[in-house]
Amino acid sequence: MFDSLFHKNPARQHYNIDDVDKPELLRELYPYNKICRVSFDDSFIMPRPPEKIFITDTTFRDGQQARPPFSVQQIADIFELLHKLAGHSGLIRQSEFFLYSDKDKKAVHACQDKGYKFPEVTGWIRANKDDLKLVKEMELKETGMLTSVSYYHIFLKLGKTRKQAAEDYLRLVEAALDWDIIPRCHFEDITRADIYGFCIPLAQKLMDLSRQKGLPVKIRLCDTMGYGVPYPGASLPRSVAKIVRTFTDEAQVPSEWLEWHGHNDFHKGFINATTAWIYGCSGVNATVFGFGERTGNAPLEALIIEYISLTGDDDSAYTPAITEMARYFQKNLNVEIPPNYPFAGRDFNATSAGIHVDGLLKNEEIYNIFNTKQILHRNVPIIITDKTGRSGVAYWINHNLNLSEEQKVDKRHPAVGKIYDKIMRSYAKGRTTNFSHEEMQKLVRRFIPDLFLSSFEQLKVLASKVLANIMKELAENPSMATMDKDNIDLVLNDFLSEYPFIQYMYVTDINGCLLTWNVSDIGDLSKYRQVPSGADLSDREWFIRPVKTGKLHITDFYKSYFTGKLCLTAATPIFTTEDEIVGILGADIRFDELAKIQEGLADDQEVSLDH
Repeated sequence: MFDSLFHKNPARQHYNIDDVDKPELLRELYPYNKICRVSFDDSFIMPRPPEKIFITDTTFRDGQQARPPFSVQQIADIFELLHKLAGHSGLIRQSEFFLYSDKDKKAVHACQDKGYKFPEVTGWIRANKDDLKLVKEMELKETGMLTSVSYYHIFLKLGKTRKQAAEDYLRLVEAALDWDIIPRCHFEDITRADIYGFCIPLAQKLMDLSRQKGLPVKIRLCDTMGYGVPYPGASLPRSVAKIVRTFTDEAQVPSEWLEWHGHNDFHKGFINATTAWIYGCSGVNATVFGFGERTGNAPLEALIIEYISLTGDDDSAYTPAITEMARYFQKNLNVEIPPNYPFAGRDFNATSAGIHVDGLLKNEEIYNIFNTKQILHRNVPIIITDKTGRSGVAYWINHNLNLSEEQKVDKRHPAVGKIYDKIMRSYAKGRTTNFSHEEMQKLVRRFIPDLFLSSFEQLKVLASKVLANIMKELAENPSMATMDKDNIDLVLNDFLSEYPFIQYMYVTDINGCLLTWNVSDIGDLSKYRQVPSGADLSDREWFIRPVKTGKLHITDFYKSYFTGKLCLTAATPIFTTEDEIVGILGADIRFDELAKIQEGLADDQEVSLDH
């Protein structure tokens, strides 16, 4: 009642763009040679959450600016997990994509083809007509567009006056509306902008266009440098609450058309995002695990938990997907999530209280923030100390190596006793700190080596990771499906020059007859000429398995007949556009080359059997 009556008559003053000659760089707030200042004006506003709040995702746009680019398949997989996490309910409403490269476009199509209502696939473009044409060509209903608003960006980056910038933005927005594309104007660097001299009058003009054209014009409030603050009484342009309120009340931007995008430069990315929600902004933009340019963005998974905390809507998200997402990033992207990272880190809910595992099972609520087994499908880990006991050692092994029921050990296992004795001897000698995850892995590997992959098996796993994408991409080259020897030779030559760790590469037809081959080291030519073109290789394991399964197959290590070196073979089918297998592509890699790759990756992680 209070909200509906008190806010029936918001301010509706009309503002004009103040087209100044020189930029006002707000040196009293941003001295540059000193840490930026927070000012207070003793003006307080009350929280006013909008009717609906939701999350939008920028993992594939801003998130990719902080890490090696995702492959198309990785984007499709992560998009699937976003839908599973909270797209089914619409809580994760949209996800934005680059549109510039062929790979960008393939990723958009791969996600669109899933047919999900949420997250909706949207674009991101620069403020020019050529970029807008890409959105039209991709048949997207909405796109973000870069509309920088601060003195810093307009004067120092774009080299324009504020009038020129505003005219350019409005012209592009009108063009988008004429093409029935919903524009999402990214008010870049809002926390260093002139709110009433430029931002609000520009927003009012955008709302006028929206009314004229009969389509929404959305505004994203971009705290590009993370300068926003959540403090009551803080003044513009740094106050998140007042920025939001000026747009909803002064510019009359509907809450559902307003979105906050903040960075974490000053450790305020998450709290500023939730502050925007509380003071009237429906949308908050985020990335998975906070990955983003420089210090990152608000973590999407944290906003999921906060949304449930604020609304009590437990069914809005399938929270175990957070754990699935973490495992995907660790296993498929080699991303190291800090062990104590909330909700997703290996030890985020571990207790270092030194209690015995029996006590942990009896008193889990004392040490756990919520039922992590039910909400995140995460058991409570324990940290090993002199108070842990044999049960605790067994619990640690089973939990941290994620062992199956058949593999699990209990406290009576002889090796568990040896590990426990080793731990207790360390404390008897004066140790006062707990055993780290790495120390425990070394002990378990020493006393129960069967739980880990051997060096050969680890290298085979590595070979699969390294070759899965590059072999698939090569096999999908249109020249391969022609089964024309000359065409294939050209492709293999180029490929081996880029991946010289493959010593021998070859193609057979569907009957196993050798069509052609090539080597990366010219010195090996004479050795491989022993196998003539047309030789029948249909009895080889590397040929039989891909023909039967239609998938990449990697053999065990063997001694090469040609070089006498230890090597393995990877082979994958070659398909036509109608998905018919017409041949097999094979590649031999030496053991020592794989070892070099492993060293180059500096991969010190232990690989347990479940991997």
